[in-house]
Amino acid sequence: MSVDARAELEALLQRLAHQLRQGDSHGAEGLAARSRRDFPLSAELARLHGIALLQLGRRRDALTALHRAAELAPDSIEVQCNLANLALEDGRPELAIERLQAVLGRAPGHPLVLQALGVALMVAGRHAQARDTVIQALRAAPRHPGLHLNLAEAELELGDTTRALTHVQQALELAPRLDAAHALLGHVLHAQGRAADAARAWLDAERLAPGEPRHAFQAARMLEESGELAEAAAGYARALQHAPHAGSALSRLAHTRRRLADWREQEALTSRLHEAVEAGQHGIVPFALLPEPFDRALQRKAAETFTRPIEQHMAPVREKLAFAPQRPAPDAPIRVGLVGDGFGEHPIGRAVAGMLTALAELDGLELHLFATTPDDGGPIRRRLAAAAPLHAIDALPTTLAAERIHALGIEVLFDLTGYGERTNADLLALRPAPLQVNWLAFPGTAGAPWIDYILADTVVLPPAHRADYSEKVLRLPRCFMPVDTDRMTAPPPGREACGLPATGTVFACFNDVGHIGPQAFARFMLILREVPGSVLWLHAGPDGADERLRSVALGQDVSPDRLVFLPPLPRADELACYALADLVLDTLPCGAGTTAADTLWAGCPLLTCAGDTFAGRVAASLLHHAHLPELVPEDTDAFVARAVQLGRDPAALDTIRAQLAHLRTQSPVFDMAGFAADFHRAAQTIGTRHRIGRPPIDLDF
Repeated sequence: MSVDARAELEALLQRLAHQLRQGDSHGAEGLAARSRRDFPLSAELARLHGIALLQLGRRRDALTALHRAAELAPDSIEVQCNLANLALEDGRPELAIERLQAVLGRAPGHPLVLQALGVALMVAGRHAQARDTVIQALRAAPRHPGLHLNLAEAELELGDTTRALTHVQQALELAPRLDAAHALLGHVLHAQGRAADAARAWLDAERLAPGEPRHAFQAARMLEESGELAEAAAGYARALQHAPHAGSALSRLAHTRRRLADWREQEALTSRLHEAVEAGQHGIVPFALLPEPFDRALQRKAAETFTRPIEQHMAPVREKLAFAPQRPAPDAPIRVGLVGDGFGEHPIGRAVAGMLTALAELDGLELHLFATTPDDGGPIRRRLAAAAPLHAIDALPTTLAAERIHALGIEVLFDLTGYGERTNADLLALRPAPLQVNWLAFPGTAGAPWIDYILADTVVLPPAHRADYSEKVLRLPRCFMPVDTDRMTAPPPGREACGLPATGTVFACFNDVGHIGPQAFARFMLILREVPGSVLWLHAGPDGADERLRSVALGQDVSPDRLVFLPPLPRADELACYALADLVLDTLPCGAGTTAADTLWAGCPLLTCAGDTFAGRVAASLLHHAHLPELVPEDTDAFVARAVQLGRDPAALDTIRAQLAHLRTQSPVFDMAGFAADFHRAAQTIGTRHRIGRPPIDLDF
């Protein structure tokens, strides 16, 4: 090549690189395509053409260009790193590792290649190797902030948050304005249980890169976890403004606004959510859809869309772990595990404590509990630990937690977290147990290939609803939800102490404010208007929710004074207050769960209406199995009419109270020994089927 041609090519390459840096992908692609006709043997020109094509979404053409660049310059580090990155994007980390290791053979100790190899090893779940690789890179480039961040990420995955924090801080010393360093600091602090500090770290990242929606989103997540719901909603709104098609920000914004009783844009948010789910938009969190007026089919579609990228991301790690199937002796007890974030003073822990105590008395199962949150030191945690070995896996990285479960030979693993704030989706996608069951925490289909069964009953999941569940269905002959009967109670306070009037009907709704919604609240206001002198008793909401509800009441011709709010109380005192309610009203489309059980245990009449989805049918199941079908009207109009009729008839309410008092000793709803026997039979049946090589099937017990 002549000197002039070489100079012309160099100028072209510089111009192309500038266009790519400026985001002019179309201009760069056109210039590269034309120039390659004049310089067909330039590997760098082919490489830059490939990058431009990638930015335009023309992946196949980009691969052709990059492979041509590799043919022209097989020793080009840049080309091999580009191809390795593409392999990672395609979910083929081992191919990327193989390619990068070959490059290292030609350029030993090259820090950029080592950094790329470390990333590939992380994606493949080979975290210890990734850490060692990045340490090698740091020897050559000790002041490279990105390498310190890579090392911090590896240490975080290996469960050493102290070392991870040290390396993030070193990166921040080298590059204090690097937003990625502040973002990773947020991850590390969150792993240490410091949600409020993590929120500040992500807010710092957002200030440094205000156009990056992930920083605002993660800050909002931490603010929500810290109980700062108004600030969290503002963060989700900022994230959505920068990324209008971000399903995660949209769903969490809609959910947080509901929790705040902030319904100003609720109709628009619901409409956007509906369109997003229909379009298969990624990131929409299934639990955020439970209070939305969506049918079962749409909920299943949302769950399946949510789990698809998790499966894709975790598949390489699962393949690397390659858990071998256990071969227990034929007469060995079935090993059953329960994994969840509620093994403490939490609705789930309180629900299962009595059942697990009874289950421990039965032979044939070996029970293990796996807690994903720290020990709160409370009585529920102690009861659970007394019922079965309780393994604390809250501080373990996902892979190590999966290895712990698998090492214990768990054959049937019940997920008691679902898609809540601390979802076990990543853990369960690694398949630590051959059979995995969705139970109790998420009232709907998991939509996940790693969940084999859902534990339900004929009311929450009748045969007509079967098509909308991805799992095989296990139906208990009783309500699927246990009700602990060993509860601490306190003497009921007087009405005046709770801010209630001395006379008049006390309607109550003790569901989370986020479940009430404008339609359910409108029904409540209609009931108050039809029952003179009545009041509505609600749990106090966060960040001004009470005042917003009072304002809505006034707009519907109900005096704000007729809304009374119950402040947070110790558990025993809260349950004692339930006895003062004359009639508890349920909500749709997402109704009461453990709250309904608490209400019935307190001897208080509960009125519900069976909804279209699992989440709207739990209270109906409890009442059906308590033999109180008259408290489950057929539709919302009948619900309002029945509430008004009962609100005007204190004698009828007294009759129901007397019946409930009798049911506490007679109803299968409160029979934990019976529940344990049914649960035992279900777990033993599916475990035995698996041992003899039979696939999961629908089963009614």
